[in-house]
Amino acid sequence: MLLSIDWDAFSGTRELVFDAPIWGTRDLDHDRSGAWMDRARRRGGQDWDVLEADFPLYPGWEALRAYAGVPAFVTLSHADAWAWLERYPGLDVLNLDSHHDLGSRSGDPARVRPGNWAGLGLARGLIRTVATLYPDWHAALPVAEGFDLDRTRGELGDLLPAALLDRVTLTRQARPGADLPDPARVTSLLLVQSPAWTNPAHDPAFLALAAELGAQVLVPPHPRMGRAEKSVRS
Repeated sequence: MLLSIDWDAFSGTRELVFDAPIWGTRDLDHDRSGAWMDRARRRGGQDWDVLEADFPLYPGWEALRAYAGVPAFVTLSHADAWAWLERYPGLDVLNLDSHHDLGSRSGDPARVRPGNWAGLGLARGLIRTVATLYPDWHAALPVAEGFDLDRTRGELGDLLPAALLDRVTLTRQARPGADLPDPARVTSLLLVQSPAWTNPAHDPAFLALAAELGAQVLVPPHPRMGRAEKSVRS
């Protein structure tokens, strides 16, 4: 099986944070850095630390260190997942993510994007089955995808034909770090930065994890610490 880890499963949001990107955002350069600068300024901050109250790093990511030794890759966006899937076609995928990435109502449905890579993988035969594993903290966010799994599955009926939906499972972690597969079962792991959705203050932890896993770079992560932090202070 393949294990896909979106960093937004850990770099998340509290309830009732109305400028949180988890509710829907684009994936352009401004969304990856500039929008985070704007969020910091609105909170009166001089650096990324001011974001922590609303955009925490949830626990559980430390459990991923158990996958050291599994062939691992790190990349900027789930739009880059195609290169990974083509290396290991036809396997089951477990995607730990704040979004199902099975399809969206915006953009070109035939072009691989962060919001549809998994659905297109199913449709085009690169993925056998997809299990979306939402992080445990979604249980406290009523409008998050992983809060009401029946509601989310019902919404997928408008995005996927029944034959593909039958190959999809939606679950949520019972607790931080839970429900991850035995490393011996994992053929390869993909670690995705998703900077449009993740707090820049958590980039050092993300990059350190990628280094611990010995991850090969598919597309370099977005360099937000340093240049971006200086812009926040200006």
